Amino acid sequence: MTVGGRGVEVVEMGSGEDAMVFVHGLGANWQSWLENLPHFARAHRVVALDLPGFGQSEMPGNEISMSLYADVIDDLCGQLGVRQATVVGNSMGGFVAAELAIRHPNRVERLVLVSPAILWQELRRARPLLAIARVSELTVGRYLAGEAPRAVLRRPRLRAALIASGGIWAPHRLSRELQHELILTIKRTEGFLPALLAFGDYPVREELPRIACPTLIVWGQRDTLVSVRHAEHLADLIADSRVEIFPRTGHVAMLERPARFHRVVKEFMAERHATPSEGDGGRAPRDAVGA
Repeated sequence: MTVGGRGVEVVEMGSGEDAMVFVHGLGANWQSWLENLPHFARAHRVVALDLPGFGQSEMPGNEISMSLYADVIDDLCGQLGVRQATVVGNSMGGFVAAELAIRHPNRVERLVLVSPAILWQELRRARPLLAIARVSELTVGRYLAGEAPRAVLRRPRLRAALIASGGIWAPHRLSRELQHELILTIKRTEGFLPALLAFGDYPVREELPRIACPTLIVWGQRDTLVSVRHAEHLADLIADSRVEIFPRTGHVAMLERPARFHRVVKEFMAERHATPSEGDGGRAPRDAVGA
């Protein structure tokens, strides 16, 4: 479909007024949710997209920013007739989902943030990594855009190493079919570097208390890309939030532990949450699970 005059790849499944919108991370696409969309589509209308500049979506007409991505999703929901949704975002997609809740609060009924890279730019290593990304983008992008991914499929160790570079702690636990699908869709498209620089240069800490909707923060205990220590920092900044820590899990909990992910998200969506005038300032209990 067309958003802002540019083509955006959109996948829809299921039906009903209770909608869920899924937002992928940096260098990924809607296939990040292959384990999850069919499951939630049994009871919900689910929508996933390739963010502009990723997957099959065109580059946007304006400069990539987290705010632009949030506006694209808001526009997309409006066109699809999705008045309000549970918005689920992984890594950079978690940043985009949080920005959507800040800029368009009426659009977001609940938030599910999976290892969100919201406070990533505050890490000491963020600046050097941004500099390296500028230098390496052309060479790495050409490599991933060619026949290299298909060659990797034939070599199990290389396949596992490439998948692990995306933050998955135990690639061998994924089905072979899912491994193949992930590798074939790995590509640093035109939006990769602009998006990396956009969320790396956009401080949002002071805006997070504006998020008023119930929020579930899911993190893998073995996340090597964004530290699990950020989970409690985010929970302190988002009033109505709770934390779930998945042991023996990396950066992509929804693919690594789909059954547990489905269970905790369904439980979260079924909960009744306090309004800001009720109880302790509207804060719902937080539950950090480590086993």
